[in-house]
Amino acid sequence: MTASSARAARSGMAQKRDTTINIRLTARMRDLIDSAASSVGKTRSEFILESASRQAIDMLLDQRLFSLGEAEYAAFVSALDRPPEPPAKLRALFHQKAPWEQ
Repeated sequence: MTASSARAARSGMAQKRDTTINIRLTARMRDLIDSAASSVGKTRSEFILESASRQAIDMLLDQRLFSLGEAEYAAFVSALDRPPEPPAKLRALFHQKAPWEQ
């Protein structure tokens, strides 16, 4: 078993892959993805597939319906209308350029 197939088996993706997705991107974006994939010991394909799958799951979970009673709904809306102030470190981070924008 190769290291790649071992990683696939551990991550639950040992199923036969029979569909392809083609995307166009800049060399800079490819290099960014390659760098991130390398930093976690994955191939570009593994990294993209896992990242896209995780994002898809998160997106679908964020859209789930939940029901609240009238009092709970009022408290929920009130909390949304009063977001906490971001900490100083987070405010400073907002003013920095991302590494791929530099």
